[in-house]
Amino acid sequence: MRVAIATDHAGFVLKALVIEQVRSLGHEPVDFGTWDTKPVDYPDVIAPAARAVASGDCERAIVLGGSGTGEAIVANKVPGIRCVEASDPVVAHLGRFHNDCNALSMGGRIVGAEVARACVTEFLTTDFEGGRHMARLAKVRALEEEASSAR
Repeated sequence: MRVAIATDHAGFVLKALVIEQVRSLGHEPVDFGTWDTKPVDYPDVIAPAARAVASGDCERAIVLGGSGTGEAIVANKVPGIRCVEASDPVVAHLGRFHNDCNALSMGGRIVGAEVARACVTEFLTTDFEGGRHMARLAKVRALEEEASSAR
């Protein structure tokens, strides 16, 4: 699976660890930057990674920032993206299992190395349960379509 990876300067500390974990799980990381700790505006790096998932170029995305909140907001503005902000592997697992999330957001100022690895593992190894959750996702897609047609 191709996994888009993007971070702003505040999440940069987790980037190498996330890329290593993605590779260790047998997947291909696709790096959308940033490449150092020089301040950047997070939408500039997060949106291209989310668009790569929405277009089908990548299957999933992992986006990083200081808290992960702004990054999740940006990713979720891209139609077709369902980004879970997780600082706990259970949340990452449930985001996949119940919501078929295709993006994971984490904060470098919030999670440490072991929690980040566990969140990435849960996000990349958990399958969507389907079933009763399918109707809920259809309602989410309908909201996206409604919002895009109102523009």
